[in-house]
Amino acid sequence: MKYKLLLLLLLMCSPLLAQLSFTGQLRTRTEYRDGVGTLRLKSIDPAFFTSQRTRLTAAYKNSRVQFQATLQDVRVWGQDASTISANDGSKLGVHEAWAEVALLNKSDTTLPKGLDYLALKIGRQELLYDDSRLLGNLDWLQQARRHDAILLKMLHHGWRADLGLAFNQNTDAFQYDGTYYTPANVIPYIKDSKGNLVASPTGMIPTVNAQGISSKSGSLAVLNPPSTNALGQNYKSLQFLYVSKSFSSSKLTGILLSDQFGAYTLDSTRNVAGRDTGYVFGRKYHSSLNHARFTYGLTLSSMLEKSKKVQLNAGFFYQSGHDKEGLLLDAFTSTLAVSMQHKLWSYTLGWDYVSGNDAFSSSQVNHRFDPLYGTPHKFWGYMDYFYVATGSPLGGLSNVYAKAKYLSKNKRFSTGFDLHYFALANQQKRLDGQLLDAYLGMELDWISTYMLNKSSQIEVGLCALNASDSMEYAKSITPGTSQKNAQWAYLQLNILL
Repeated sequence: MKYKLLLLLLLMCSPLLAQLSFTGQLRTRTEYRDGVGTLRLKSIDPAFFTSQRTRLTAAYKNSRVQFQATLQDVRVWGQDASTISANDGSKLGVHEAWAEVALLNKSDTTLPKGLDYLALKIGRQELLYDDSRLLGNLDWLQQARRHDAILLKMLHHGWRADLGLAFNQNTDAFQYDGTYYTPANVIPYIKDSKGNLVASPTGMIPTVNAQGISSKSGSLAVLNPPSTNALGQNYKSLQFLYVSKSFSSSKLTGILLSDQFGAYTLDSTRNVAGRDTGYVFGRKYHSSLNHARFTYGLTLSSMLEKSKKVQLNAGFFYQSGHDKEGLLLDAFTSTLAVSMQHKLWSYTLGWDYVSGNDAFSSSQVNHRFDPLYGTPHKFWGYMDYFYVATGSPLGGLSNVYAKAKYLSKNKRFSTGFDLHYFALANQQKRLDGQLLDAYLGMELDWISTYMLNKSSQIEVGLCALNASDSMEYAKSITPGTSQKNAQWAYLQLNILL
């Protein structure tokens, strides 16, 4: 009798189990860094380490509901500083947790008719559009990128439209003072101006000097960067509309995005420790004013011949409104690339232009374009010198590049070379006030991958950058103090189950 009941339960649950799936990922990356992201100072040695991403994903899908949750652990080998405990305690988290409810679905006859597909997706999710230039999951980064948002998704006759909304808040505590948002994960304890350790003030991001002492003119003291592009703070709210239309051999897309940043005031908190009276300086986010930034533009992807061996990719985006500091924005970026497929090789020639400020201009308008929440690692060199955690050059960027890639017939092996020519997009000054040479340097990247089996891939990369003296200015480094020949090597094992 017990076995009959068990069999009956299994039969009842079989449709559910058939739609439930579990996947996992383990990705290790061993790196040798000798000038990644910025030039290595001559007084600093190169670095060597191994990082690891571990993911477990549970997903459920039918014609009406989709659900996905991804647990993620990211750490550097040995960072616990123990083999018997895990005292860091902050690397395990939820990367994704979302549900998508279909309102209309052409393939489900029990739902109302009208559009091919209309759904509401809500929760923690990746935002991934087109080539990830403005909105991407930043998958190269071990922790990747996600947003807490709600999406209204529509598909109909080759058209696609997504409307996205996000609103960030630090806490849901009762009697909380308004909806003021401290836009970063603040270090819990800070040293005041006298060197005394004190809890970080509520609603403030402290600023510290190079010695870790709170200072008026210091840098922000945060646990981790709130975003790429050295933005310094997360958005308070975000809205966007994405529309695309696919044709026979072309795709045209458009995006309108607005993100708002809470205004701050420079403030200080007094701290008395014995006979010492010190101060914690920082940015206080306690204002109802938000600075709104607007980004909008178009991209086109099109095959230029019937054989579909030559492809054109082009895009233009404009930025207006106000930046997070409240300055007026007037900035843009453009991209143009032509790719050709010849047998097992593909070749690409392209040019990216990202506007910046002119140091010889007295304008109070900010012309530095910010590429938002994309995947900069994909576009401006694998060594991440531009628009990643170290930020963007004041003078913008002109990136002329050439790429060649080989893919074997069985698609198990690939190898490719990328060459980048970097220059400032706008004029900058030397320390003596004279015009700075626009040339920043050249980067050569070699990346190869090999599929060990259906679920395991090994990847190796060797990259080198030869920088000019101007790169030190672009990276805010004292002239003559850095090593201008930078190298980077990595070995990555990616297992997907």
